[in-house]
Amino acid sequence: MTGFVFRGATVVDGTGAERYRADVTVADGEIRAIDTADAAKHAAHPANIADAANFANAADARVIDADGLVLAPGFIDMHAHSDLRMLIDREHPSRVTQGVTCEVLGQDGLSYAPVDDTTLPALRRQIAGWNGDPDPEDFDWDWRSVGEYLDRLDRGIAVNACYLVPHGSVRMMAMGWENRAPTRAELDRMRELVAQGLREGAVGLSSGLSYTPGMYAGTDELVELCEVVAEHGGYHSPHQRSYGAGALDGYAEMIEISRRSGCPLHLAHATMNFSVNAGRAATFLALVDAAIVEGCDISLDTYPYLPGSTTLAALLPSWSAEGGPDATLERLADPDVRERIRVDVEEHGSDGNHGMVIDWRTIQISGVRNIEDEELNALVGQNLAEIAATRGVSGTEAFFDLLRSDRLGTTILHHVGHEENVRAIMRHPAHTAGSDGLLVGARPHPRAWGTFPRYLGHYSRDLKVLTLEAAVEHMTGRPARRLRLDRRGLVRVGYHADLVLFDPETVRDAATFDDPRMPAIGIQEVLVNGVPVLAGGRPTGALPGRALRNTEKGVSAL
Repeated sequence: MTGFVFRGATVVDGTGAERYRADVTVADGEIRAIDTADAAKHAAHPANIADAANFANAADARVIDADGLVLAPGFIDMHAHSDLRMLIDREHPSRVTQGVTCEVLGQDGLSYAPVDDTTLPALRRQIAGWNGDPDPEDFDWDWRSVGEYLDRLDRGIAVNACYLVPHGSVRMMAMGWENRAPTRAELDRMRELVAQGLREGAVGLSSGLSYTPGMYAGTDELVELCEVVAEHGGYHSPHQRSYGAGALDGYAEMIEISRRSGCPLHLAHATMNFSVNAGRAATFLALVDAAIVEGCDISLDTYPYLPGSTTLAALLPSWSAEGGPDATLERLADPDVRERIRVDVEEHGSDGNHGMVIDWRTIQISGVRNIEDEELNALVGQNLAEIAATRGVSGTEAFFDLLRSDRLGTTILHHVGHEENVRAIMRHPAHTAGSDGLLVGARPHPRAWGTFPRYLGHYSRDLKVLTLEAAVEHMTGRPARRLRLDRRGLVRVGYHADLVLFDPETVRDAATFDDPRMPAIGIQEVLVNGVPVLAGGRPTGALPGRALRNTEKGVSAL
């Protein structure tokens, strides 16, 4: 037997239970033995414990001195935007250096499966700011269905991946970018596309209700689609209509969809942003708690930072984006339409900006699509108010000009978060962790490289918002239950060896807003399916990850 023995590790097992010291043996991709002298303390999980005799076959195992280090289940990123990057940069250093061993893709209602030859080119343009847009000369876009995309992942990725059927992409295939309710035939087409994606392995449905075309969907449409999701054992993960002026109404609508459809609900990046929501996390959490008491199955994820991140074009009012990217650019060239948009963003509050009037000081450029344009590149790091002042125009005119010159591909940081809300929400027992990290652009949000060590270091060790055991549970066992992962998310005998070894005294995020691609500090070893993807703090280049597919019994690799 070949494998690993983590000698003298402090095991934090993902259940929230108290840590304990043990030798943990891994072989053939699984945790084979947990040997501890303190079996009494660990008696709550006696099936985990194996006596020293089980180590007799481990003579050829690599022994890792884990004294003073924590061995935990690999972290699960419940909200990732690595849909293309994990295929392009397959060593995936942003995740393996954080201890992430599984990501959930297909977020916010927009991704690349299912697609057809009409919707794929439009999607590539629309979400280039999230994922980049590799040239077909250099990148093989050889899938169309969810199953084909998962097969593509199985050709070799660094970490495991789950996938959500994206509602916006499905709506495009059924009815384009039209701002109306679907006909019965169109809704039936969407239901079948969702069902097909779930049969092929997706774990649920995502929706993006402040992005086109998902924002054109009504509650009844989403209820019908979520009924299909529930039938296949999946869950609904919405980017709701508002995280600003209409945040509480947005959350109430998502809960109502769950109640009516019977579909489990996972609230994506569950924040309470903008000044109107300062200190209102308790009101939001009371809404969640009341629904849970009524019987709704609800979980949520957050990132441990204040600013958000999205595309500049997402701030446009929904009516101006109807018809897709080309139609949007045509409207931006029309002075009369630009004036109508100006009134929305400056006076009424654009629904793309969550019902809030845009404060251009809060909109910081993080990346541009046209990286060969030196003038555009020089804007990275500046906010729209600064750009406008330099040019001698209003913030809205600078907004229009940038959208047109970069053809809607600009990404931004949105500085609208509140620390009190961030801490209150992360304490909730339904909480899990999600980076929501974009991996493209000159200066992307540091959460793409720092989310998980930031929970462990800044919020757990330094601020003591969560205990170490609770922080690990939020990032491992709890999301594994939501995803129904087969034998993952805990340190247990017989479980897949998705594991992370880190130093609890030094672990922290090193990525900053000025230098966002810095690897975490204190992460020593990471195993995915028993194979090291990080050894001695360095990526190994191994590609043991797989697509984890939904089945009737749970989510597993083929």
